[in-house]
Amino acid sequence: MSSEITYNLEQPDKAEAVHVEKGQIMAHGLSAEDAHFLETYPLKKQEKAIRKVDFRLIPMLLFLYLITYLDKTNIGNAKIEGLLTDLHMTGDQYNIALSIFFVPYILAEVPSNMILEKFKRPSMYIGILVLGWGIIMTLTGLVQNFGGLCAVRAFLGLFEAGFFPGAILLVSKWYMPDETQARIALLYSSAASGGAFSGLLAFGISKMNGYAGLAGWRWIFIIEGLLTVVMGVLCFVLLIDTPALSGRWLEPDEIRFLELRQAARQIQTPAVKGKGHFNKDALIAVICDWKMYLLILGSWSNAVPNYAMKFTMPTIVKSMGFTSANAQLLTIPPYACGAISAYVISVLADKCRWRMPFIVGPQVLLVVAFAILFSKAAEIANNIALCYFAVCLACNGMYPIFPGVNAWNIANTAGATKRAISIGYLVCAGNIGGVIGSYIYIESEAPRYPTGYGNSLAFGSAGILAMLVLEFLLWTSNKKNARMSEEAIREQYSAEQLEKMGDRSPLYRYRL
Repeated sequence: MSSEITYNLEQPDKAEAVHVEKGQIMAHGLSAEDAHFLETYPLKKQEKAIRKVDFRLIPMLLFLYLITYLDKTNIGNAKIEGLLTDLHMTGDQYNIALSIFFVPYILAEVPSNMILEKFKRPSMYIGILVLGWGIIMTLTGLVQNFGGLCAVRAFLGLFEAGFFPGAILLVSKWYMPDETQARIALLYSSAASGGAFSGLLAFGISKMNGYAGLAGWRWIFIIEGLLTVVMGVLCFVLLIDTPALSGRWLEPDEIRFLELRQAARQIQTPAVKGKGHFNKDALIAVICDWKMYLLILGSWSNAVPNYAMKFTMPTIVKSMGFTSANAQLLTIPPYACGAISAYVISVLADKCRWRMPFIVGPQVLLVVAFAILFSKAAEIANNIALCYFAVCLACNGMYPIFPGVNAWNIANTAGATKRAISIGYLVCAGNIGGVIGSYIYIESEAPRYPTGYGNSLAFGSAGILAMLVLEFLLWTSNKKNARMSEEAIREQYSAEQLEKMGDRSPLYRYRL
């Protein structure tokens, strides 16, 4: 997954500004010596350093996100193994238990990334989170009623909230913008793989029904929870932190290269200087950034149908006439399709350095899939092949969207603190779609689910429009800024003013 990095550093003798051709982002504070080192560092050594990071960081984050997915969504597998009956719950209560997870999950994401920025070793903070939700997941296997289930789901949301925005932030600290989408896609495709693995794992674990006097669905929570506890402990040992703390496995010149290329892409502003110290100006800048709200709409085109399908896919497949055991197994192919689609499309987006087509294309597949399900689900027993194909197509469309939206955000947000907050804010706001998704499949509407399929179709269509508008506005902004020469801009604004503007500076060029 290595990528050629070409640095064209102008004005290397001037301390106030260094320009990087890749991304056209202005950095602050590179010396002539550092600029020369970055320009002349051999390509083979660049690739070797990046491969080392890939090997150390991505597999660990990938497996952690797989565990996150399993622990968040295994309630859907537990449902068809008798959870509702044993806990004397109704379909509406089940939907409440699903949605209560998102209250702390949404509220804690931005604060969590702010806390993570203060940690010298991110692995310590992430390890605490993983250990915490592993314990909660294990205890879920012991709940006795609806109230107990709601309580553990709320605590699960609290501990899981910080992981994915934290993982994206960690990726952004190690990689350049044109390297991020494929890596984020690998993490997110592990969620699709998790969907496949979840069905297979639940199928096997449910065979323990009656062992030690516990129902099969309880063992799903207990075994997967204990696995998470083990991973939480391993985080403290195996998860890497920053280049500066990686002297055991990186050479000094590799550390310097990785640190300098990050410095070269940054626009340091007064609001974001002083790593680890929160400044409300950075938060306000994110909240007032118009790009965020179009990206959120794009994120919802994934979040609403995706979360809804995560919790309901086993039930949808079962409504086609399959047994519970076969329904668990038949959830595997759709998620496998989603995993492959997310990675392949994201690799193409990174290579082409163009985000919009690789977000809108999958959104179109998503809309087509839910149009089929919406029109044919009333007679699902007579259209099993078509409806099952549509479920697979929906996963092909859903999973590439989220990596693309997040990579687009990272590429167009300047400043380390603003970027950290924007990642949390986008994931946080995007997960509001998860709350919506947890309510749209209404038990009494089975097997047609018009509310579920209809809302998924609508959010997919809105996402297409949002991404097209964002592309047009970014292109228009770049064209407007290009009309002014750099000399004219520097005559009009001081260096301090340009720095404070961040990605609103007329020197800044958005990545399309």
